[in-house]
Amino acid sequence: MATVPSESNAAAPPTTIRLAQFNQLSNQKKLGLILSAAAVIALLVGALMWSQAPDYRVLYNNVSDQDGAAIITALQQMNVPYKFSESGGAILIPERQVHEIRLRLAGQGLPKGSLPGFELMENQKFGSSQFLEQVNYQRALEGELARSVQSLSAVQSARVHLAIAKPSVFSREKQQPSVSVLLNLYPGRVLGVEQVSAIVHLMSSSVPSLSVKNVTVVDQNGNLLSTQNDGKQDSRFDAKQLEYIQELEENYIRRIEAILTPITGAANVRAQVTADMDFSRIERAEEIYRPNNTESEAAAIRSQQTLEATSIGAKLDGGIPGALTNRPPEPAAAPIEAGGENNEEGDKTPPIPTDQKKESTINYEVDKTVQHTQHSTGNIKRLSAAVVVNYRKKVDENGEVIYEPLTADEIKEINSLVREAMGYSEKRGDSLTVTNGLFTADTATILDIPLWKDPDVIMLAKEIGKQLLIAAVVLFFLLKILRPFLKSLTPPPPPVESENLSGEAELDQLSERGDGAALQAIQKSIFDENLKKAKQLAVDEPAIVANVVKEWISKNG
Repeated sequence: MATVPSESNAAAPPTTIRLAQFNQLSNQKKLGLILSAAAVIALLVGALMWSQAPDYRVLYNNVSDQDGAAIITALQQMNVPYKFSESGGAILIPERQVHEIRLRLAGQGLPKGSLPGFELMENQKFGSSQFLEQVNYQRALEGELARSVQSLSAVQSARVHLAIAKPSVFSREKQQPSVSVLLNLYPGRVLGVEQVSAIVHLMSSSVPSLSVKNVTVVDQNGNLLSTQNDGKQDSRFDAKQLEYIQELEENYIRRIEAILTPITGAANVRAQVTADMDFSRIERAEEIYRPNNTESEAAAIRSQQTLEATSIGAKLDGGIPGALTNRPPEPAAAPIEAGGENNEEGDKTPPIPTDQKKESTINYEVDKTVQHTQHSTGNIKRLSAAVVVNYRKKVDENGEVIYEPLTADEIKEINSLVREAMGYSEKRGDSLTVTNGLFTADTATILDIPLWKDPDVIMLAKEIGKQLLIAAVVLFFLLKILRPFLKSLTPPPPPVESENLSGEAELDQLSERGDGAALQAIQKSIFDENLKKAKQLAVDEPAIVANVVKEWISKNG
């Protein structure tokens, strides 16, 4: 007969049944079950930790050994996890803490840089000489200047050398200081002219009595970056000039397209402008003298001086000098008016000799014109413009799109508009070409970034793949390893009670009727069915059959 589970086993909770089934297993199966459960738990914990592991990002790169040791000590004090890159040149910390840790380390003055700064002055020893103090000050100033230059994005490291003469009251001429700067740039980086000029002026402003011409800037390849031209204009081509030309040409292009767009449409006009610029700098000084007493203008008198002198002579007796000449002179017998008549005698006297002198000096202004002319740079020498206009788009009676060229009058009108927009000048030698042509359909297409090259899509795909991998590994262990093992521990399904009850009822009816042959046949079929089920149960669940046999032996014993 088939074994029917007892009512006590059927009413027991699943946990008790599982525990009883586990106790009925052999030691090897118990060990295998424990190891499988431990492996699944370890896998789940590892997958959870891997999914929650932070991404590390570079905190500082290419730091010196001294700064690296100070940074590691500070990270250990703040309980921040860190690790080094594969090359060992970078310190990595969790990405979420990068900005916070940088600010906290900056508050502690880290990294200080490989070059010492003014912190050297904090460790001055008592009784140090003036020479040692001067050397420490120069080293500190060099370190601070090098740190300032290293703050530029293109500069990896920098060294500054100061040459400052010792001041002395006995020297007549004071020697000017000079500075040499050695730059180590990042690979692929180049400093522009303005950046080099900024470094030169930074040095000149930081060191007293240092002129710009005494600053030398050299890169790691030995190229001289600074130019010493004694304040003269650099004759080399400046990048600003090219930028100015491009901006000017783009401005003309926008003006031409803006005035033609309402007529032709936004996508039906293309323009290009080439500007020939004059960046020469001319300074001219002239001094011009104009002639005096011109017919148009009278001469300007600066100063005039006139001198007139008149002297009247007296009638003296002549003779041989002697004693008679020493007598006193006789009373004057001259008339009241010279050359007049003598009233007493009534005759005319001879004229009295006179001496007249007249001088005149006139100083005229000399015309002088002094001109200082400085021509501005960036003048337009010539403009060349090329404009292409698309055919006119029309729809015919059949609904088909056709393109027609513009008429000569329309081309002439567009030519006049472009001339006015660009400020056309024949005197300057400007040129303009307007062409009417058919545009292709691919001229206005813009290439988009493929979806599989989009960085955001790539990052999202990596995250989704990471989660799917974890889920696949967990499902594999649950479905392929743990589930079959647990299924082997489950009890066999209970026998169908309805069939047993119907067979017993049929036996009772046959026994009441007294039909012995039919009764034996039914009992034999039931026995064969039970025997078949017992054999199948012994094959499928040998542990349960062994436990049943043990119970039988223990009860009969």
